[in-house]
Amino acid sequence: MHGNLLGPEPTLLPDRAEAQAALDGGDPVEVATRWPDFSEAWAALAERSLAADEPIAAYAYARTGYHRGLDQLRRSGWKGFGPVPWSHRPNQGFLRALAALAKAAKAIDDTEEYERCSTFLADSDPAAPAQLGLV
Repeated sequence: MHGNLLGPEPTLLPDRAEAQAALDGGDPVEVATRWPDFSEAWAALAERSLAADEPIAAYAYARTGYHRGLDQLRRSGWKGFGPVPWSHRPNQGFLRALAALAKAAKAIDDTEEYERCSTFLADSDPAAPAQLGLV
């Protein structure tokens, strides 16, 4: 009757078992090609680019994964705020893309974007920054 008085309910993205299985055992390029809306494939590409010291490519991959994730969050009832828990496996692609975007922004000295993404990540789930190396 009264709902959650402390704020919105956590947003839980739907499971993408086929895409997840393909990513777990394959190349993120192939997964992003087959499922271009699968944020985790874009996050994996961004992380790979960051590891290769290619921050511009990482920024582009991460931004794609971030925006595809925002679309899915909105379809799942997210209103632009509220918890997006790291503990829910399907949410991790979006959160990884957001963290990669923050890291890529920092690498190219885009301080405003780094701070925005870092804050958004912590607001989504306070445990996520530590899980993703942003602390």
